[in-house]
Amino acid sequence: MAAGSGRDVAQRGMGRPRATSRAAMERLAFELFARQGFDATTVDDIARAAGIARRTFFRYFASKNDLVWGDFEEHLQKLRKLFDEADPRVPTMDVVRAAVVEFNRFDPVDVPWHRQRMELILGVPTLQADATLRYAAWRAVVTGFVAGRTGLPASEPSLRLCGYVVLAASVSAYEQWLSCEAPPPLSDLLDAAIRHVGSGMTAMLEEAAPAAGA
Repeated sequence: MAAGSGRDVAQRGMGRPRATSRAAMERLAFELFARQGFDATTVDDIARAAGIARRTFFRYFASKNDLVWGDFEEHLQKLRKLFDEADPRVPTMDVVRAAVVEFNRFDPVDVPWHRQRMELILGVPTLQADATLRYAAWRAVVTGFVAGRTGLPASEPSLRLCGYVVLAASVSAYEQWLSCEAPPPLSDLLDAAIRHVGSGMTAMLEEAAPAAGA
């Protein structure tokens, strides 16, 4: 589909009520990204389409990149809560797998928007610097839980490796999901990917735990 100009989008959006929530502004921005491309869409374009002033945009989002990620810290809180509420009798990597799957579960109505979000995050080069920081925060939540479960110190290399491996498995599942026009459920792909690496991570952590306690 051919990209439209910011003026065209603004004219089409003149009849809309103002977007005054993060979610509404995200949806409008994603429509613009689909028409014009992420890099070609400016904050001014988004503000005009939303019927708000540029300064109002920055009350909701620190930048255009920040908008793509949504309320990431709130989502991380959800992941922490899943770990906090996990049954202590369930093996560590089984908890990690179940939590990551649940963390990435969305209402069917929101799946197309989430798919577009992840296509941007994984495919737009200008978003990669943000991705590095967000993924580091995500890994920290995972490794923090694993450290608490295993008693391993934060300096233990196995914890760092565990965080990276679980993240890589998750990204691999997302890439498979995004590459198919009629993909299997994302939850199934994530479950399978983390299950594949889980036994190796369990063995590695069990080997590291006695050494850490010596």
